[in-house]
Amino acid sequence: MKKIAVVIPKGELVLSSVVGPFKIFNAVNQHLIESGKRKDPYYDVKLVGPCIENNLYDDIFTIRCHEKLGDSHSTDLVIIPSIKGDMQKGLELNLDVIDWIKDQYKKGAELASFCMGAFILASTGLVDNRKCSTHWMAADLFKTMFPDVNLVAEKIVTEENGIYTSGGAYSFLNLVLHLVEKFTGRETAIWASKVFEIEIDRVTQSHFTIFNTQKIHGDETILKAQEYIESHYDNKLSVESLADYFALSRRNFIRKFKKATQNSPSEYIQRVKMEAAKKHFEMSSGNVSEVMYTVGYNDMKSFRKVFKKITGLTPNGYRTKYGKVAAVA
Repeated sequence: MKKIAVVIPKGELVLSSVVGPFKIFNAVNQHLIESGKRKDPYYDVKLVGPCIENNLYDDIFTIRCHEKLGDSHSTDLVIIPSIKGDMQKGLELNLDVIDWIKDQYKKGAELASFCMGAFILASTGLVDNRKCSTHWMAADLFKTMFPDVNLVAEKIVTEENGIYTSGGAYSFLNLVLHLVEKFTGRETAIWASKVFEIEIDRVTQSHFTIFNTQKIHGDETILKAQEYIESHYDNKLSVESLADYFALSRRNFIRKFKKATQNSPSEYIQRVKMEAAKKHFEMSSGNVSEVMYTVGYNDMKSFRKVFKKITGLTPNGYRTKYGKVAAVA
């Protein structure tokens, strides 16, 4: 039997990231028994926390834990659900949870964090110099708080040294499927994906990302440069012309820009243009060539390469996925 402890931290918590794995692992138990593959449940899922009860969403919902941290025994897998609100306060509130997670890993348990639960995981120090994903919206904050972690925010699922992480929001379902496949086989994971209608084997959340233009940095010159880029994305922009426009040397402009935004000027220009291209594909019927020219590109090969690098999809693939089509027949 595989023992799974879903840890319930104090404070604000995303309820779906607790209910989701609980339902799926227990559904897999029932399926394995009904299909004759097992006589008893394979997964033993327990909710474990510092408190027996945790009230969520202005006390509308209450989670009741099976066990308190001090009463629980060793487990095979610890699941860290997604938290929300002020991350720093949330971590300070859960120092006992963080210590418990470290102790479980030391005893041989594997760890899995969902979405913003990566902040609790990273606070253990166990993913320093290791791969970790989280919600793309939290990537900049995560990098600031945990610079020693190898953040791969484009990934849906990561796995390294018995530690698993998932990307944002409901992509935790893909990590659950990954764990089901690892522990009970591909056939069972495919069954779960069909029953719960989860698209299996998604690898990137890049096409979900909405570019955060990173303007809370206090550098007025760079802020003006950002605004200039965003209002002239349909032109051919160069680092040299921007540096000249703002009376800075090329080297100094690049240094200041990257310090303020975490992107080089070239990366920022590309991301602004690709964000504009995405909007055109979503809201208009323009073909790829028309959109390419609209965002200031005139080389199709270059446009396709940059678009796929940033979104994980080809321009046609993105238009097919997100273009304006009838939702009902």
